[in-house]
Amino acid sequence: MNVRTIDHVNLRIPADGLADARAFYADGLGLSLEGVDRFEAGEKPFFDVRLAPEHVIHLWPTDDFDPPTATNYDHVALVVEEDVETVRTELGDAGIDVEQELDSPLGATGEAGAVYVRDPFGYRVELKEPVTDE
Repeated sequence: MNVRTIDHVNLRIPADGLADARAFYADGLGLSLEGVDRFEAGEKPFFDVRLAPEHVIHLWPTDDFDPPTATNYDHVALVVEEDVETVRTELGDAGIDVEQELDSPLGATGEAGAVYVRDPFGYRVELKEPVTDE
């Protein structure tokens, strides 16, 4: 088996979390929400945050939601096209606080600068600049 890419990740959120998801992921980070109409119509139990053409996060609203308790383990890491300074500025403009900034955390693509924010459900989101060959 040769895995090529991640298709999606499932995250549980509170049953009433749609508005918070929209405020953070769509309005704050500039990502699009998909399948909201079908979710609200009861046709599917989740909606999506589109990360890239081939990647989504399925957000599953549930009454049984418990927020994550670990700081470093319950997180999603996203490689963005902008550098850390630009990301920090865009987050500030959107009213999103940077929880932490690291110069070169190691990830699947290598080491590069990253900032960390917390979504409204307690998940940590790592926004990592592209790895350079310096």
